[in-house]
Amino acid sequence: MAHNAQNTLRAHRSGYGNTGRREYERTGGRGVYGRMTDGNTARQLDVVTELQKPGRPKELTHTVKKNRDRAVYMNLGYVLFLTASLLVAGFVLIGYIRLQSEITASVKHISTMESTLNSLRTANDEEYSRIESSVDLDEIRRIAITELGMVYPDENQIVTVPDEGNDYVRQITDIDK
Repeated sequence: MAHNAQNTLRAHRSGYGNTGRREYERTGGRGVYGRMTDGNTARQLDVVTELQKPGRPKELTHTVKKNRDRAVYMNLGYVLFLTASLLVAGFVLIGYIRLQSEITASVKHISTMESTLNSLRTANDEEYSRIESSVDLDEIRRIAITELGMVYPDENQIVTVPDEGNDYVRQITDIDK
């Protein structure tokens, strides 16, 4: 009867009640296999009491405790090192942002200057075309001959100087007549 009372108590604790299930505890070499249940109906869990059961606190190893203590404790040298690192990183980032803004401003200035250069070239080409089209070579020849007294040279007045392959000819001595 004591064995039956034990089974009833165990069945009540496991949530099976009078369902015809039998529960067995399995133990092995380490004693950590858990419980086996015999039967085909699911156990009725009491979730509220399961959540309210106090859990066993996990045992922390020495290494974990040591690492936690190190993480919490920061000496003055470490704080100064972190502060200096933060300041250096801040100055580097500020310098980088300044360089980026200077580059952007330079690119905008170059773009403006290129636009101005293109408009000046266009205006220069238009003015050159206007001047070229306004020059009348026949009118210039007429004014030179009639008003200024220009005459064309005779054959004996033209002197040919040999070309030595240069772009221009230098006259070192006077030409004989």
